[in-house]
Amino acid sequence: MPTLQRGVSPAKRLFDIVISSIGLIILSPVLLIIAAAVRISLGSPILFRQLRPGYRRKPFYVYKFRSMNDKVDIQGKPLPDAERLTRLGRFLRATSLDELPELLNVLKGNMSLVGPRPLLMQYLERYTPEQARRQDALPGITGWAQVNGRNTLTWEDKFRLDVWYVDHWSFGLDIKILWLTLWKTLKREGINQPGQATAEEFMGSPSDQGRP
Repeated sequence: MPTLQRGVSPAKRLFDIVISSIGLIILSPVLLIIAAAVRISLGSPILFRQLRPGYRRKPFYVYKFRSMNDKVDIQGKPLPDAERLTRLGRFLRATSLDELPELLNVLKGNMSLVGPRPLLMQYLERYTPEQARRQDALPGITGWAQVNGRNTLTWEDKFRLDVWYVDHWSFGLDIKILWLTLWKTLKREGINQPGQATAEEFMGSPSDQGRP
């Protein structure tokens, strides 16, 4: 079975370029409408940009449509995500439309259409050596964990599925994940953890015995 641990498959990269280019062209009217709605609702900037770890831990900036406002408490600290997530933001997240600017990341080559989701930089030092293997593939807009529970899974289950993907990658598996992503997005499955507006922060696995 081919693996992504030795790098990115040329066929996978070609597929990413073709599909992301076509997607950006076809979806350009939708992108413009969302951009205008975000500008009216939240002001500037329209895009949310954050540093995330990519292939082999190399950092890059991920792009999404903004879904939260900048409200702070009396100490000047940002309010909890649930209080800053706007009505428009909830809709964008429920439909995964906030993820569309990541097609630019795919075109640039620091993301793939399919792969482990790019998480936060601080998580790198919290992974077990096995969990850290998820960084042996380009991060993706969607992935094996996303079509098998997404935010309803525990962090440990997500990482286990990510590593399984790295070890069992195939072009056919990517196609399967893309079709399942479309289906689950239409059904709006697994958007949030129960009782949470966004995913809880990963603080490390209880059984963690070391760092990568």
